[in-house]
Amino acid sequence: MRIFAFLLVSILLIAQRKPVPDATHRGWPAYMGGPENLHYSTLRQITPANVGKLKKAWEFDAGDSFEGSEIQVNPIVLDGIVYVTSAKLRVHALNGATGKPVWSFDPYEGGPVRNKQRNRGLMHWTDGTNSRLYVAAQHRLYSIDRKTGKPDAAFGGKGWIDLREDLSRPPETLNVGLTTPGVVFEDMLIIGSLCSEGLPSAPGEIRAYDTRTGRLRWSFHTIPHPGEFGYESWPKDGWKFLGGANSWPGMALDAKRGLVYVPTGSAAYDFFGANRPGDNLFANTLLCLDVRTGKRKWHFQAVKHDVWDRDFPTPPLLVTVARNGRLVDAVAQATKSGHVFVFDRVSGESLFPLQEVKTPASPVAGEKLAATQVLPLRPEPFARQRLTEDQLTTRTPEAAKLARERLRRVRSNGQWDPPSIEGTVVFPGFDGAAEWGGQAFDPETGLFYVNSNEMAWILRLVPRSTSGGLMRGKQIYARSCAGCHREDLGGSPPEFPSLQGLGARMDAAAFEKVVGAGAGRMPGFQNLGPDALQALSSFVLRGEEKEVLVAKSDSPMEQAYTTDGYNKFLDPDGFPAIAPPWGTLNAISLDTGNYAWKIPFGEYPQLAGKSTGSENYGGPLITKSGLLFIGATNFDNKFRAFDKRTGKLLWETTLPFAANATPATYEIKGKQYVVVPAGGGKSGAKSGALFFAFALP
Repeated sequence: MRIFAFLLVSILLIAQRKPVPDATHRGWPAYMGGPENLHYSTLRQITPANVGKLKKAWEFDAGDSFEGSEIQVNPIVLDGIVYVTSAKLRVHALNGATGKPVWSFDPYEGGPVRNKQRNRGLMHWTDGTNSRLYVAAQHRLYSIDRKTGKPDAAFGGKGWIDLREDLSRPPETLNVGLTTPGVVFEDMLIIGSLCSEGLPSAPGEIRAYDTRTGRLRWSFHTIPHPGEFGYESWPKDGWKFLGGANSWPGMALDAKRGLVYVPTGSAAYDFFGANRPGDNLFANTLLCLDVRTGKRKWHFQAVKHDVWDRDFPTPPLLVTVARNGRLVDAVAQATKSGHVFVFDRVSGESLFPLQEVKTPASPVAGEKLAATQVLPLRPEPFARQRLTEDQLTTRTPEAAKLARERLRRVRSNGQWDPPSIEGTVVFPGFDGAAEWGGQAFDPETGLFYVNSNEMAWILRLVPRSTSGGLMRGKQIYARSCAGCHREDLGGSPPEFPSLQGLGARMDAAAFEKVVGAGAGRMPGFQNLGPDALQALSSFVLRGEEKEVLVAKSDSPMEQAYTTDGYNKFLDPDGFPAIAPPWGTLNAISLDTGNYAWKIPFGEYPQLAGKSTGSENYGGPLITKSGLLFIGATNFDNKFRAFDKRTGKLLWETTLPFAANATPATYEIKGKQYVVVPAGGGKSGAKSGALFFAFALP
């Protein structure tokens, strides 16, 4: 009788779920499909029965790729026009039926891109008469007329606003951008920012701007000022010099309730926080704010005093889950560590039990970590949590031997194992299990779809000189640059590019300008002074050593430790030094916390047929008809369709470059299309600037 009652309640709850109405999803009107970030479409022309017949409908080549460039944009589709950004951040409007260009907009006006740029999507606003697109390039946020592609001069008085302004510091000292779009509510744009992960760094304030004028409407201090909630969790003057705690992965909007959900990242510097004692609220936090005023409603801090770079890496999803015989509006947030938190959208109460765990102290002098951290007990993590010897590669005897020897030289005690001088395994790694491509949610079944990386990285702290005196260019490089670009200048591409051979591509003046001002995630080093910048450029560009006098710095931004770079745990042949799977695709019920299915995802062409999985970037798209579309995999360049109920592969095609972006779907004159960018550029892969649309014949 109890089983019958349970089944009856389950059937009734499924019937009560309210999918997004068909009328709003003939296009793909916003980033990830809408402000809820569900990656879901009610279109049903392409089905599990006919998806095998998909053919290329059109192809568009933006023609502006360069070495190491990527395309991460999730296209939006309005009135049959597909809007995308290309490798050099040009905005293209394409006819959705043919792929032919309608217009294009170049934020650099034909000039060179100063450094590698990324853009994951556009924002759209209309008042019924005016229709605008918003896109960021470096520190400029542009407003573009959707019909013509021309900047709207009324926005900021010149067609753009400067994102370095309206913060708590002089704008000329800041390096601020916007990689991922925010959300649009009434006549406001609510945005986060991209800022440096080292010091000096801009504060990661959440801001709302007027869609017409670009005037600031409100801001929320993620590093609280005196008298604000959370101020005591930072050093007394931390709000004046610390940075980060920024929302870079995107946010979600509950327009009906007037609530915006904002995930934030770690405080700068990422890996050593002796100059920021305390829990550092609101870093690594899911914030619920009143969208009209920016006032805090509730928050949940997932990592206190983060030194593992455990940013929230992905936008939250607004979902509906079954609890105790009723439906509850909730917000789901995936993490780099492979967990899913689910909260009541209004109260912030966790809908799965949480566990507070004791954490070890740091072995490094000056660092004081939080005594406890919190993890959800359900769902089970979608990635492994601790690397042990029985999880190492067995691909070849030599690879197994070297992996075992290397693991024995470092610490590997799971989540919350502190950074150390001997080296600490971070698993899942710095790029996370979940990543910026986001997850999908089926509002009819309650299933949550997440593709995951399983890569181990080694975090090693290195003492850093803060004294002054006569220094050579190599010493300045070791102190200021090697933590990201490595001692050998090799970097950790694509996030931290190699500087080897840079002298053939850049002159000293350009190098010193970029290093002084900062770019993307790199802080500006104006504090070095012109003589030290010249010595640095001589060393990096020409291998020449100049000795200059560098003043001793007593700034609280100077840290006693840096790292030896971003180091993946790889075998001698460049494959992960851990046992597969190296990437997975997962379907999880947010009603129960149970897994519906889990499969390896992606492959290396050299290891084809071995179901290893691979690193993957870019998220899934699901349809009412029963399909899950996803590119994402780094090495095989494939775009796939799965049965969303079972995980069975139904169709795949190989693209010229990896599709490291989240696809979109739309309908024109009764014909359904699926569009995906193919830009490659990750893990040393070739870069392109292609966009493909697929449809039934």
